[in-house]
Amino acid sequence: MMTAKIFVCPVVIPAKSPVAFMILFALLMFLMLTDSIVSNISLESAAFTQKEDSQSLQTLTVTRNIKSDVVLPLSLTVSTKNNIVDGNSEHQNSLVSSLGVREKHGIGKFRRKLPEHEIFMSDELTKKFHGRVLEFFNRGCEVHFFMTWISKVGSFGRREILAAESVFKSHPNGCLMILSRTMDSVQGYRILKPLLDLGFKVIAVAPDFPFLVKNTPAEAWLDDMKSGKKDPGVIPLAQNLSNLMRLVVLYKYGGVYLDTDFIVMRSFKGLKNTIGAQSIDVVSKNWTRLNNAVLVFDMKHPLVLKFIEEFALTFDGNKWGHNGPYMVSRVVRRVEGRPGYNFTILPPMAFYPVDWIKIGGLFKMPKDRAGSRWIEVKVQQLKRQTYGVHLWNKQSSKLVVEEGSVMERLMAQNCVLCKHIYSS
Repeated sequence: MMTAKIFVCPVVIPAKSPVAFMILFALLMFLMLTDSIVSNISLESAAFTQKEDSQSLQTLTVTRNIKSDVVLPLSLTVSTKNNIVDGNSEHQNSLVSSLGVREKHGIGKFRRKLPEHEIFMSDELTKKFHGRVLEFFNRGCEVHFFMTWISKVGSFGRREILAAESVFKSHPNGCLMILSRTMDSVQGYRILKPLLDLGFKVIAVAPDFPFLVKNTPAEAWLDDMKSGKKDPGVIPLAQNLSNLMRLVVLYKYGGVYLDTDFIVMRSFKGLKNTIGAQSIDVVSKNWTRLNNAVLVFDMKHPLVLKFIEEFALTFDGNKWGHNGPYMVSRVVRRVEGRPGYNFTILPPMAFYPVDWIKIGGLFKMPKDRAGSRWIEVKVQQLKRQTYGVHLWNKQSSKLVVEEGSVMERLMAQNCVLCKHIYSS
C-alpha cells in the first residue's frame, strides 16, 4: 500500500490502480476549479469597487463647474498629521463640488468634521510657544512685528523674503516673528539665515493655537470647528485661520501684524492702535472698506477683542473676505465714535495706495518719456505718503517685475539682501 497526502488529507491508494489515479486526478481538478472561481469572484469584486471609485471621481470632477461663483484664493496649505494638503488639491476641490451639488439640489446644509490639523494641536514644540515669544521680544526690539505662514515651507519665496527684508530696512532694531509650524524647521531656518547672518532679529515659531484662543470668544469657535458643529465652508481653511491668528496674537501680545505680500517703506514706530482704509468715498472722503492686511494694536485692546468676537459669532467659510476685511469693516462701523475704543483709521495711501485692480501697473516698465515721468512722480509720492504697499498677491503673484518699473524701484530701495530684483 502507498499513502499520498493532499491538503493534509490522507488518501489510501492501492499500488498501480488506474481507478485510484483517476479518482485522484478528478479531485485535483475539482480543487483547482474551485480556487479559480473564488479568485475570479474576488477580482471582479475589486474591479467593480475600483469602477465605482472611478465613477465617483469623475462625477466630482464634472460637478466642479456647478458652483461657478465660488472664488478660491491663491493656493494655501494646511499641515495634517502626516501630509501637506494643498489648498488647490483635488480633495479640496471635491469638497467644493460636493457642497455645490448639495446646495443646488437642496440636500440640507453640508457639514463635515475637520481632520486633526496640526495647527489645532499642542505638542512638545508648540507648548514652548509662550516662553519663546517672551524670550524673543525681550531683546530690545524697537517694534514687534508678526506675520503668519500656514503653507508649505517651500512656498515661502522671494516675495515673502522681500517683505521681511523691508521690515528691517525701515526697522534695523525691530523684531519679526513668523507664526508657522512649517517654517519652524531646519529648512525654514535656512531660508531666514541670510537675514540672521546680517544680525537681524527674525524667528519662525510654531504657534500654540489652543493657547492663543484660550479665554477669548474664539475658544468656543475652535471647539465647534473641531467637533464638526460648525461648517468650515469652501474657502481654504488656512485663509480663515490666518485671519483669526493675527487677531489673537495681537490681543495676547500687542504689536504690528503684516501680510507677507507687503513692502514696508517707512518706520511704524509712531503708529498706535491703527487700522487702514482700503477705499474711501470720493465725495465725502469717508472710508467705505477697511482691510486687515496691516494691524497695529496694543495688547488687550478692546477693538481687537471685538474683532475676535465678531469672527467667532458670524463666521462664514463660504464667503471670501467675510471673516477678514469685511469683518473688521462691520465692527468698526458699529463702534466708531463710541467711548473706550481709541483707534486711528488711516487713509488708503498709508497701506493700500494702489487698488488691487490696478496693481499690475506698478510692475510695468515705462514705454515712453511720459511713462518715465509718471513712474518718478509715483515713486516720490509713495515715499512721502505711504508706510508701505500691499501687493495684492492674488492679483500680482504671477507678474514679472520689469526693469524701470515702480516695483523695481520700490524693491531696490527697501531691500537688505537685494537679490533677484527682476522676479516676483
